[in-house]
Amino acid sequence: MTDVTPETTEEPVAPRMRTIKSFVMRAGRMTEGQQRGLEQGWPRFGLSPQQPLDFAQAFGRDAARTFEIGFGMGHSTLEMAAAAPEQDFVGVEVHKPGVGALLSGLLARNLDNVRVYSCDALEVLRDCIADGSLDRVLLFFPDPWHKSRHHKRRIVQPAFAELVRQKLKPGGVLHMATDWQPYAEHMLEVLNQVPGYRNLAEDGGYVPRPEERPVTKFERRGERLGHGVWDLKFQRVD
Repeated sequence: MTDVTPETTEEPVAPRMRTIKSFVMRAGRMTEGQQRGLEQGWPRFGLSPQQPLDFAQAFGRDAARTFEIGFGMGHSTLEMAAAAPEQDFVGVEVHKPGVGALLSGLLARNLDNVRVYSCDALEVLRDCIADGSLDRVLLFFPDPWHKSRHHKRRIVQPAFAELVRQKLKPGGVLHMATDWQPYAEHMLEVLNQVPGYRNLAEDGGYVPRPEERPVTKFERRGERLGHGVWDLKFQRVD
């Protein structure tokens, strides 16, 4: 997944929430395939952040809804969508090469259960997604912002957790994964502080890697080097 996360916030969620950027915009050279994916796939799969998202209109049906923040190059998104055609997926990514790669993959695999935003994920979540409308929110391998002075840029903050809780259906799940243990501990601490969530780990810590989360090449390489990965699942209970 991408090592760059969408925007985070330092203040409680509000209609005019002041924000800081927690991602670094890197130009990134587009391959021909990615450019072709954008040109051919965007009219079919692309969504505009200028209006609320009508899931039934966008997908032509009513199905379980997953919202993924920062899908990187889209490999895991493609695998999840292909494995669960009965579910609908909305992915958000700011970097055009990743957007182009996902769109190219959707066209190549003839998948129609994914829609894509190319902008800031928190703005989409706040302005386009109706409260109580999502079954899952995914945040896989966000930038951990290792240095202490940059911790405020981490996307996982109390205001983020509360915003996600508002958008989840009762019983919906926020699923996060990271390969940086201090960030995993930070995630756990933040989510434990926000009312309205229940940790799905039996011991109150981390869950085993869920089968529905694909293992990335980056993750396999990390496992060979002895690096760990921590998964967290928190369910909206009210």
